[in-house]
Amino acid sequence: MIALLIISWITPIHAASVNGTLFPALDPANETGTVTIYSSLDTNLSMPLLEAFRAANPDIAISYVEMLTQDVYERVTTESDRSGATADLTISSAMDLQIKLANDGYAQPVVVPQKDLWPNWASWRNTAFALTFEPAVIVYHKPTFANTEPPHSRVELTKLLREQGDIYFGRVATYDIERAGLGYMFLAMDEKHDRNLWDLVSAMGSAGVKLYSNSSAILQRVAQGQFALGYNILGSYANHWVESHPELGIILPTDYTLVMSRIALVPRAAREPELGKRFLTFLMSEHGQEIMSRQVRLPALHPMVSGKNTFTQMSKTHGSRLRPIAVRPSLMVYLDQVKRARIVEKWNKALKSQ
Repeated sequence: MIALLIISWITPIHAASVNGTLFPALDPANETGTVTIYSSLDTNLSMPLLEAFRAANPDIAISYVEMLTQDVYERVTTESDRSGATADLTISSAMDLQIKLANDGYAQPVVVPQKDLWPNWASWRNTAFALTFEPAVIVYHKPTFANTEPPHSRVELTKLLREQGDIYFGRVATYDIERAGLGYMFLAMDEKHDRNLWDLVSAMGSAGVKLYSNSSAILQRVAQGQFALGYNILGSYANHWVESHPELGIILPTDYTLVMSRIALVPRAAREPELGKRFLTFLMSEHGQEIMSRQVRLPALHPMVSGKNTFTQMSKTHGSRLRPIAVRPSLMVYLDQVKRARIVEKWNKALKSQ
């Protein structure tokens, strides 16, 4: 909110209910164009990035359209097919949908100067690029575990719920995989990495697990002590909450820790593709990634950016336990409705088993 007030003082912001928020060029007399961005990242959270880009490119206006991940995908495909013109850049946490856009020919190749520094798993055919490094974590209520250690792995969590399920009954939460795309992706990846996954799901079911479609609902209840634990919660959101809720603890599971990334691409039918490429280059630059880490407070992926909230530091601290989800067409497997139905069926069956 503070950032929004600051930029409002610098120059007027014109909001449009359909087209998002327009940030005029800082040098309107020499304006050369408008870069249009479709993004699932909250507009207020994006403000430091938008401000920095405008400062470096005072001749360019920004139209920032915040929408749900499914809407980003559907709007790009619909506009590309019907009118042949769509956004200049898309940023989304739905890794599978972004990869589907790229795989189906809705993204164009981009030569990004910093791309060669990126890990091999973090881009695909110069069309889809990971921007962040966000682990899935276990969150816990510190006072609840004042006299005992919280679980640090899935085996320990399963054991805790099996042996002390009466104590923690109704006090464990995770994503509802039928309503939360991120929760479904994490569970599908868990199945790939953990042969005992369904034992954990069954233990959570026996402990009366509570299911939610978003991180905030879980984090709020764990911070208040209503819940003792939250499983597979997006770490970047948890870190925000810890800043104002010291009673909230975060654990990166010691057996393995899944890591997701927000993916950016320049659509094939972009209205101003060169502006989209310029914004993408900024987001992947060392300067843009420093802003991502320190001001937006999303873990930066650039290997030259150091500090607590970065790929570099987390890799040094946690090493091989980190399992980044690769930016690859294999992600589209989880969009297959037959596979999805199978996983959801196993999920519901395991939750109901005693």
